[in-house]
Amino acid sequence: MLVAVLLGLLAVGIAIGVYAIVAPRRPVAVEAARSAPAAASSPTSTEAELVDEVFALSALDGDESTRRLTAALDDPSETVALAAAHALVASGRGAILTAYAGANPGARSRRLVDTIGWMHE
Repeated sequence: MLVAVLLGLLAVGIAIGVYAIVAPRRPVAVEAARSAPAAASSPTSTEAELVDEVFALSALDGDESTRRLTAALDDPSETVALAAAHALVASGRGAILTAYAGANPGARSRRLVDTIGWMHE
């Protein structure tokens, strides 16, 4: 009985492994982010897709990714803006968030800075 259960588990494991090898794959988010417009500029993207783009951009280092992350701070969705703020700070570009908050005083900027400050204590 025990041998049958173990053989069954082995068969399931092999089936999962084969599926993992031959299953179709989605494009890597970083590659999509390299060719995508600024995260905040696509009106048909969902909030989750925009957040994924923001975090893919955070893995890239350069002027273009910094420009796109900074543009995402102005996204109508506070979730996307918060993701962009977090990505900037986590990737060592926190001075950009500080400069943004100074240039855009108000409740939203204060919430971004306060939330990120709390997250990175």
